[in-house]
Amino acid sequence: MLTELVELAGGSFRMGSTRFYPEEAPEHTVTVAAIAVERHPVTNAQFAEFVAATGYLTVAEQYIDPALYPGVSADDLAPGALVFQPTNGPVDLRDWRQWWTWVPGASWRHPFGPDSSSGNFDDRLDHPVVQIAYPDAVAYASWAGRRLPTEAEWEYAARAGAITTYPWGSDVAPDGRLMANTWQGRFPYLNEGAGGWVGTSPVGTFPANAYGLVDMIGNVWEWTTTEFSAHHRLDGEKGCCTPAKTADPTVNQTLKGGSHLCAPEYCHRYRPAARSPQSQDSATTHIGFRCVADP
Repeated sequence: MLTELVELAGGSFRMGSTRFYPEEAPEHTVTVAAIAVERHPVTNAQFAEFVAATGYLTVAEQYIDPALYPGVSADDLAPGALVFQPTNGPVDLRDWRQWWTWVPGASWRHPFGPDSSSGNFDDRLDHPVVQIAYPDAVAYASWAGRRLPTEAEWEYAARAGAITTYPWGSDVAPDGRLMANTWQGRFPYLNEGAGGWVGTSPVGTFPANAYGLVDMIGNVWEWTTTEFSAHHRLDGEKGCCTPAKTADPTVNQTLKGGSHLCAPEYCHRYRPAARSPQSQDSATTHIGFRCVADP
């Protein structure tokens, strides 16, 4: 069953920020057309329905084309994906390789690898699907008769009319109330859990924004069709209308929303204005997606 769509009237808003990371600048006015947005990210149950109907194999489940990675050994071209593994203590936060590990056999079915006993999709049917590369999200959206959002559409929906740092206000946890699934503790070695959840949480566990959309902030990063650039492009969103059906490792798409791995000392990107680059072929334990439709 596809996710319920929430219809949003079009309008203008101030996109971006100059208060946090340089790639979020410049702040500028953008106008988006009316759009219908899925209420929550695509879940494991929904993605499993798509795979059952189509026989689709995700990027992480396929052997990697050696022509795209000259000089890489055959063992490293086997199907697999990146898995987050907490460290034993404080590490240099400038080196992401301290906590990300390539795991052969990791995929949306077994996000932490085939030998892991936790986090498998059938144990978390109502959680967002993860280990999804960009072409996988595009394929699902096409099957569903929908599409992926542009970065501007995504940010417009996430802000829900707010001009504050977070969609719910200026404080990350107003009156001590946790509003999104983000890292609680010291990254990347101590996570006390967001509302008891370490890793992804069932969609809708945390409050909806003013438009009735859940998990726009935190839980999983979400793919957009906008090609990433070092700063916002004021001449339009490159790549917004030609979503790739095959992964190009040289092209970075824009991710939005932050995830359960975002912590203030490392990744204060659980805000509508925040953005992050990700190569089209990357599948990880904290990237998912949601679709939109044109009214």
